[in-house]
Amino acid sequence: MEFAELIKTPRVDGVILHRPFMPKVEGTLCLTGHHLILSSRQDNTEELWLLHANIDSTEKRFIGSLGTIIVKCKDLRVIQMDIPGMEECLNIASSIEALSTLDSVSLMYPFFYRPLFGVIEDGWQLFRPEEVFKDLESMTDEWRLSEVNKDFSVCPSYPSLLTVPKDIDDETLCKAASFRHGGRFPVLSYYHKKNGMVMMRAGQPLTGTNGRRCKEDEKLINATLCVGKRGYIIDTRTIAVAQQAKARGGGFEQEANYPQWRRIHKAIERSSVFQESLIKLVEACNDQSHSMDRWLSKLEASNWQSHVKEILTTACLAAQCIDREGASVLVHGTEGTDSTLQVTSLAQIILDPECRTIRGFETLIEREWLQAGHPFQQRCAQSAYSNGKLRSEAPVFLLFLDCVWQILRQFPCSFQFNEKFLIILFEHAYASQFGTFLGNRVAERVKLQLSRKTVSLWSWVNRPQELERFHNPLYEPNNLVIWPSVAPQSLLLWEGVFLRWNRSTKCLDEAYQEMVHIIEYNKELQNKVNSLRRQLAELETEDSPLQTP
Repeated sequence: MEFAELIKTPRVDGVILHRPFMPKVEGTLCLTGHHLILSSRQDNTEELWLLHANIDSTEKRFIGSLGTIIVKCKDLRVIQMDIPGMEECLNIASSIEALSTLDSVSLMYPFFYRPLFGVIEDGWQLFRPEEVFKDLESMTDEWRLSEVNKDFSVCPSYPSLLTVPKDIDDETLCKAASFRHGGRFPVLSYYHKKNGMVMMRAGQPLTGTNGRRCKEDEKLINATLCVGKRGYIIDTRTIAVAQQAKARGGGFEQEANYPQWRRIHKAIERSSVFQESLIKLVEACNDQSHSMDRWLSKLEASNWQSHVKEILTTACLAAQCIDREGASVLVHGTEGTDSTLQVTSLAQIILDPECRTIRGFETLIEREWLQAGHPFQQRCAQSAYSNGKLRSEAPVFLLFLDCVWQILRQFPCSFQFNEKFLIILFEHAYASQFGTFLGNRVAERVKLQLSRKTVSLWSWVNRPQELERFHNPLYEPNNLVIWPSVAPQSLLLWEGVFLRWNRSTKCLDEAYQEMVHIIEYNKELQNKVNSLRRQLAELETEDSPLQTP
């Protein structure tokens, strides 16, 4: 298919663009295969380059022969274009709708993007399971890398290399996989070097209504326990939802078959509920006509903050079991690709200071989200403005980032990265020139040859000039476990995402720059103090022989 077939009117002059917090601009609107571009000859005006993939929905309005297109973006921005001529407006709207809903992954922009920057470090070569396993090997010899899934046949949503207990052979893994949803048998998620406890993740067991059991599965997860120790199974579903899953062939671990494990049920909602919650939240944030009471009521009715609280509470529970109880943990929900990953990754941010660095956080996203099979292509296909019927869309990753922001706000000196880094990841998960978030699992990315045909987001992020933008000036390495508060008054609306297009951040930006200036000035003064101390010590050393009788 040629993109030209979808572009009915490639160019229109005299278009007026309205954007949040920017003066309106009159210029020429151009449509390409991947971008909506508006350029102007006016001085000091910034061009608009908008990826079609970033467009969630469009609305058309007409007053006489003047047409207006309102473009609602996946990054929650809303822009308006006034287009002279009804036919031109209809053609542009039709073309945008066609170009923003392409089904073929290979037609997406990352396959056509050629970077203007030099790639210093190839992001596709970072965070390989073999390299991550070397760090584990330096701490313990109780685990091994298995190639049981090298052709993705045992579990289509797992990577080809998996970390499993050393004493468990591949045949046992295959039998355990047949007992777990989607073949997602228990694999290592995190090793706590302080006490040797581990966190595993999996899909739900397929016990069904008959209470089916699998001795290989029992052997596999018992192999992670130390002698005389008990473990915790954290099921992210309520007991009622888990019971209902039995009728569909799923279920949960029977205590009689897993006597060394205590099962705890939490109440993280299904991903479809998250999507409805996001739509209501953004609708409330965009509606500025309400009174304070009405606005707060709509905000509460969205239940977004309740989801944040429940996810963080479950992550804190997992971290507490490992660090304070000295017990290993297995986390799963239904499929093991959504709430499970939210919990395991947040627990690691709480427990492991390395995950609070830029490189460590990138590793976490690769290992616990991209390689662990979170279906980004499905979940991020639409955002809060889509008019279409929802299929598998859900802001699971955005909720995770919101939870990270809550912890970052409570511990502003413990993270090497800042809020901008989290917002960049949100934006690129939904629409990007990079191939990192394309596909739903490793097997798809291998088939699409993304590492050869596209550029990795990490290749761009890890350039020195970009890292500087994402660096937190308050950062002081903290090797302690950090325990976030989940009290309602401790959890705030993430304004940097949900209100950034509704309210100017000029004052906050100025305050941030002033803070950076004060920190830099403080470092200069500290260096002067250290220099003067050294000079004083040298003078005292020189004077001491003269004072000797």
